[in-house]
Amino acid sequence: MIGAYSGWLIGAALLLALVAVVTAVRDRPMGPVLLAGLAVLEVALLVQAGLALAKIGQVGDKATFVGYLLGVVVIPPAAVWWGRAERTRWGPGVIAVAAFTVAVMTGRLLQIWNAGA
Repeated sequence: MIGAYSGWLIGAALLLALVAVVTAVRDRPMGPVLLAGLAVLEVALLVQAGLALAKIGQVGDKATFVGYLLGVVVIPPAAVWWGRAERTRWGPGVIAVAAFTVAVMTGRLLQIWNAGA
């Protein structure tokens, strides 16, 4: 994994979480900005997964790493599904929690990766 790329990904996820919190506080449903942010986040996570799987031999605890990697890729699509189903302020709340979870799990992926190196 590339540390700078993971750092950018964590920052982007936290920014998306902040936008979602502001949307929830304003009592607005999920709109195109949050959908676009989740789409960009998902593409970035898929790129990270591809890069990480290409060099999986460097990881000490492969099972945990792959579990986190698969889990983090599933979160944004699940958040889109749930956020679109919930048309109240809690839709963006779901997006905020999902984006924060992506940031935390990406940080954990980086820790697991660096422990094996």
